[in-house]
Amino acid sequence: MGKGRIEDKELLSKKSKDELIEHFFLQMRNLWTVDGLYFLGIEEKYGTEGATEIDKNVWEVMGKIEARRLKDTLGITGDDIPTLMDMLRLTSWSLDLEEKEIIVEKKRGLFRNPNCRVQKTRLKKGLKEFPCKEVRWGYLKNFTKEFSENIVVECNVCPPDEHEENLWCEWEFKLKR
Repeated sequence: MGKGRIEDKELLSKKSKDELIEHFFLQMRNLWTVDGLYFLGIEEKYGTEGATEIDKNVWEVMGKIEARRLKDTLGITGDDIPTLMDMLRLTSWSLDLEEKEIIVEKKRGLFRNPNCRVQKTRLKKGLKEFPCKEVRWGYLKNFTKEFSENIVVECNVCPPDEHEENLWCEWEFKLKR
């Protein structure tokens, strides 16, 4: 007989907290690897512009889906900047980033990525920087809008923008009013 979700929960319940966390991060990296491999395959066939357009469309939808799922799963009811920033830390985009800087204030939040694993991997492979600004912005706009109509996100820097060596992207979240 097959093994289902109940048996999977039993299997995982036998792991230590540290083992579960490491397993979780491994699965996050696996999903990002799949995302990267899909992108590279599309990029090879249709070029960077075509791959970026497809990626942008996928991540726009994902932003809305992920915000809704996180709110529902975690029972999040707040709609303020601190709650948004806490929720953003739990996203597939943010979790397991090697480094991130998050500044939380009452009326604004800042999210910085000083060490982008994706970009550094591309450069190591001899590829150009990925112009991810439109992809990430679409994701974050829809994530933020699904979270609260009263908050907007602005991009302060993200490739293809010129950026400092230790700052790949910076996103600012502000109250509309």
